[in-house]
Amino acid sequence: MNPVLDPTAMEKVPLAERNLPASTYALLERTAKSLSGHEAVVLLGTPGDTPDSFTYAELFQQVTRTANALTRLGAGRGDAVAMLSPNNGELISAMLGAQAVGVAQPINPMLAPEAIGAMLALSGARVLIAAGPEIHPKLWGLATVLGERLGLTAVLALRPDGARGPGPSLGESGTVRVAYLEELAAGESADRLVALPPGPDDLAAYFHTGGTTGMPKLAAHTHHNEVFVAWGAAAMVQPFDDVTLLSGLPLFHVNGMMTSVLAPMFAGARVVWAGPLGFRDPELIAGLWRLIERYRVTTISAVPTVLARLCEVPVDADLSSMEFIVSGAAVLPARVRDRFESHTGVPICDGYGLTEGTCAAATIVPGHPRRGSVGLRMPYQHVRAVDEKGEPLPYGQIGVLEISGPAVFPGYVTPTGLDQRGLVRDGWLHTGDLGYVDADGYLFITGREKDVIIRGGHNIDPAVIEEVLMSHPDVTAASAVGRPDEHAGEVPVCFVTLRPGAELTEKQLGAWAAERVPEPAMAPKAVHLIDEIPVTAIGKEFKPALRAETIRRVIIADLPGAEVSVGIEDGTPVAEVVVAEAEADAVRTALGGYPFRWRVRIG
Repeated sequence: MNPVLDPTAMEKVPLAERNLPASTYALLERTAKSLSGHEAVVLLGTPGDTPDSFTYAELFQQVTRTANALTRLGAGRGDAVAMLSPNNGELISAMLGAQAVGVAQPINPMLAPEAIGAMLALSGARVLIAAGPEIHPKLWGLATVLGERLGLTAVLALRPDGARGPGPSLGESGTVRVAYLEELAAGESADRLVALPPGPDDLAAYFHTGGTTGMPKLAAHTHHNEVFVAWGAAAMVQPFDDVTLLSGLPLFHVNGMMTSVLAPMFAGARVVWAGPLGFRDPELIAGLWRLIERYRVTTISAVPTVLARLCEVPVDADLSSMEFIVSGAAVLPARVRDRFESHTGVPICDGYGLTEGTCAAATIVPGHPRRGSVGLRMPYQHVRAVDEKGEPLPYGQIGVLEISGPAVFPGYVTPTGLDQRGLVRDGWLHTGDLGYVDADGYLFITGREKDVIIRGGHNIDPAVIEEVLMSHPDVTAASAVGRPDEHAGEVPVCFVTLRPGAELTEKQLGAWAAERVPEPAMAPKAVHLIDEIPVTAIGKEFKPALRAETIRRVIIADLPGAEVSVGIEDGTPVAEVVVAEAEADAVRTALGGYPFRWRVRIG
């Protein structure tokens, strides 16, 4: 058997003997010394036809200067250095520089200001690196306001890729130091760190877990967590000559950092970075095939929603350089896989992981697919399915997945320290994902523990309904959720998007699905046609928004004319109904029979 296909064989060499770098900074230093002249980064966000680029040696120098500048500002081991910006070249070196001397805390710039401020307060960040006024004036304004409000030491501005000459004035900001990061870094040594380098057990990063509203959790990663996963990801896809990765994933997400920064370092790969919008840029999607041909791209890491959009883009370039596509962040529907591979001739390699597991736990090895599987476990990591009592299940039986090994995070950030919040027991991380492992060690994901629709005590896997609807030739996306029901608790409904020009009614699709689902209980009670499935900022399906919409429709049906809004609080829909005081008791009685959170406001 190919050793890469047998994690047990790889584990005959103890992990301690793999000579992994002590930190992400040591990883970059090793690659910079062995492959100093290799091109590391190409920045498509640069204006004009010739993007800026730099070698691994140049990247190492930039990172060292940035790290030393942060040390001068007082950032030390264990101190969070926050980043609030869309992708750009400076952000890459800022992330790595922050990890070299402290803890990098990238934040999704599309989150609500209240959530951003709360995460800065929780981490105790003293320095905030943000998109400067040339990149995003509104975001820079928010950064300076938060700097003053939270009493930060410094707020540092990033400049756009390809910027030349002095930047615009940053203005005054009271007691907080405001400056351009590049100007501070330019005066620092590029040869060595001023501070002591980090070790394997030191914290490297705080990555927030999903969500588009409310307060995301901050998951901590050690340098060993990140270096191990980067090594494992690179080991399972090598060897490939002259690797070039095209990246459009945001660096505020662990997937972007691991698959587009650290794993390529182990392979000495070149990474072609899309502009600030990444895969959310319609122009990038429209011209992606031509970029692949121009830069001889060998692989791309993307999410299923991006791959579905690319199925609609005519192939107008030579894709012969492509070895494979990596799909992650969510389960890839079989129909999207079939359409994409037929459309492009490029195979898709699934992967599986989560923020609390430092991004990756399993992956398909290129050239060795298994339909429906997200791959083999990474060496030195273990995956199992357990029952409701936490007992391991035999091969092929569906349960909640748990993982153990060097990628399991040390905990969430809390005011009193790191806390795993009961997710890790005896070294096993409870993922909340449903799935099973087959006899050959391949992992299959069947759904989310919290996404299961419970109809009168009967568990319904929404993925089964979604696959049925996705098999319709006119359906481009489908998402099934539970609709609150006074009698059954929940009943399945499905939200669907159609290809342009399709002429289908909701009733026709509902009847079509009812004829094909495995059992009558799975037949959706309603099919709702919508323009697009709601997703998070990284393109991952956001089912709480759909649950919120079903709740809104239920309340409106029961209380015609009521003023209803449904928000998301800690990932859970919460309904608010505004009524006159005289009607409040009757409304509370009407809502009392439903299994969702609600409140009545007198207005």
